[in-house]
Amino acid sequence: MDSYWDELSYDKALRKEAALPRGFRVGTTTLEFTPAERPTREPYRMDLGCILLDEPTPAFAGVFTRNAVTGAPVRIGRRRLSEPVVRGILVNNKISNVCAEHGEHDAEELLARFFEAGGIPPEQVFPVSTGIIGWALPVPEMAAATPRLVEGLHREDAVDLARAIMTTDGFPKARSALCGEGRILAVAKGAGMIEPNMATMLVFILTDVAVSREVLRRVLPTVCDETFNRITIDGDQSTSDMALAISSGQVEAPSEEEVADELRGVCALLAEDIVRNGEGTSHVIECTVDEARTTAEAVGIGKAVVNSPLVKTAIYGNDPNVGRIVMAIGDYAGQAGIPLDTAHLTIEVGEVPVFVGGAFRLDREKEIRLSSYLQTTAMNPRLHGYPQHDRKVSLRIRCGLGSAHAAVLGSDLSHEYVHENADYRS
Repeated sequence: MDSYWDELSYDKALRKEAALPRGFRVGTTTLEFTPAERPTREPYRMDLGCILLDEPTPAFAGVFTRNAVTGAPVRIGRRRLSEPVVRGILVNNKISNVCAEHGEHDAEELLARFFEAGGIPPEQVFPVSTGIIGWALPVPEMAAATPRLVEGLHREDAVDLARAIMTTDGFPKARSALCGEGRILAVAKGAGMIEPNMATMLVFILTDVAVSREVLRRVLPTVCDETFNRITIDGDQSTSDMALAISSGQVEAPSEEEVADELRGVCALLAEDIVRNGEGTSHVIECTVDEARTTAEAVGIGKAVVNSPLVKTAIYGNDPNVGRIVMAIGDYAGQAGIPLDTAHLTIEVGEVPVFVGGAFRLDREKEIRLSSYLQTTAMNPRLHGYPQHDRKVSLRIRCGLGSAHAAVLGSDLSHEYVHENADYRS
């Protein structure tokens, strides 16, 4: 993406990045409603968005949360995977439609109203919801807004859609890449309740490349596992996570390998955007684990480090308290039965060795260098609208156990994260 220095320059770069592939239109609209469950009578604003193909397509795939408690859209979405064709996606923010008394009925009712407004069969549309868990959708207000949604469909870019699906996100997120003669575009939302165990918060992947249903369903889970499953903000897996991929099939496809590579590249960039946009994020942390026995253990060690509240708060405070990193590694290894030998363990922070040969390698000068390094990688968590830079805190761990490798992205834990989640429904 182009360089950006403020919200205006980021928006300009994003519009170029988010140009729609052939065969797709998007639309958005807004509405106000007063939640029946809210103690006060102040209204909420909700955004509706839709993605619509010009023609139904059999080429679509989805990956969903493994949380045992799921929202109505996840349950309906899993059923949609058995449909012969789909035509689009209908999405709302603000309320996630999880365990509401009439959740599935409400979602299907909205799809029926969408059908009345646009003539799209309900069974050809994925319903998607994100936001507060436990409250019911304002179906009358949403249904009344669907004609405006259909009337506003356009082919320009997906920036308005990326904004419409935001909840606590600080900025909209879209990434794209050329693929043969076509394009792959992905938009996402997500800032909290993030440790995916399937795909991620909400990701919509659109392409005009004629990739088959079978190829999409073979490639998407692997790509998600290698990108979105390697990020974490707070260690919580949402009830509503999903990644959907749809092809309009208008351009001849290159090889399956090339499609997978380009899709992986787009999703890897988007995954980092999600972490950089995490609730209250001041530092993005990249923890690379080498010489593990298995990839799964490498991922587990990396997530144990970046999910540790003590590691996260130390990095937020620009305090190179590396003893907390060793603690987190040892805690995970002990619980997982990994035969870790500290004599073969190496830890680097920003390429500076801090643990080698079973002992810490620290002194006053090194502590000052590391604190300065953390300061240079920090962002202002109160500044929203655009990503401030692309710097990361680099942690590298060598386990001395094997040849497996993985890199995990996480975020620190700031005052703003606590405030955001303490006041989420207020």
